[in-house]
Amino acid sequence: MTAVSTAVTAVVLDMDGVLIDSEQLWDEVREELARECGGRWHERAQADMMGMSSTEWSRYMHDVIEVAAPPEEINAEVVRRLLARYRESLPLMPGAVEAVERLAARWPLGLASSSNREVIDAVLELAGIARYFRATVSSEEVERGKPAPEVYFEAARRLEFDPTNCAAVEDSANGIRSARAAGMRVLAIPNPHYPPSEGVLALADVVLHSLDELTPDLVSAS
Repeated sequence: MTAVSTAVTAVVLDMDGVLIDSEQLWDEVREELARECGGRWHERAQADMMGMSSTEWSRYMHDVIEVAAPPEEINAEVVRRLLARYRESLPLMPGAVEAVERLAARWPLGLASSSNREVIDAVLELAGIARYFRATVSSEEVERGKPAPEVYFEAARRLEFDPTNCAAVEDSANGIRSARAAGMRVLAIPNPHYPPSEGVLALADVVLHSLDELTPDLVSAS
């Protein structure tokens, strides 16, 4: 494991489960589509797909859930339905905008998300926080999604900082593993709907209860 530097020069946030309360919405939309199309939905499906890139989860929906449509059509329909919900009511996490503003006042911000590019752009615009992010990365833009570290490596590259000098804010098991594998300082805010195990939370440098606790002093603490 790469040693994590204590000199934080940039912060990279996850989006789903950190800035928006959306993991269960992804679950609902994908399950809805699977059942409409005669797929074989199962109770592990959401956990299996959490952190996957759009290419990976749409392939999973086709191969494992047995939705007959091609993966690219599955992807497009899920995103269409999800964005319709967001435009009706964006499920921002309490304190999300304020947390972004606090961190952006001190560091360049990046975003490393498993959401599709169009979903990332729509959420940041709808929330009014797009201007605070110097770099945003979708896992569909790298070879492998979380828990692989590529999305965090790419965010650090676009920010022009060494990943070991970045802090990451994550909520899920695969996200925590991804940020840790990239060598970042990891601050975890466990997802209440799909909480990481104690063993995974032990990989984080700090475990918080909410975004209200996410302060610059805590991010930069050794």
